[in-house]
Amino acid sequence: MGIVKISDQMHENLRLASGALSRSINAQAEHWLRIGLLAETNPDLRYSELCQLLLRGNANAPFKLGTLEPVAEGAHDA
Repeated sequence: MGIVKISDQMHENLRLASGALSRSINAQAEHWLRIGLLAETNPDLRYSELCQLLLRGNANAPFKLGTLEPVAEGAHDA
């Protein structure tokens, strides 16, 4: 786990979105990170298709860059 510094405005956006979607601020940030990662590594897919990828995979498990292949428990990417 690490600390990521974000702007006050982004934190406010996270706070508002997390409240509206019944997620914690951290869960909302992680959701946006997952969607952004998938969008950058799969630029041909629409948002709804990215969400379907997350739903088909284990949405709570970490995955390797550019895939939905789960990271082995206890493994860390270098």
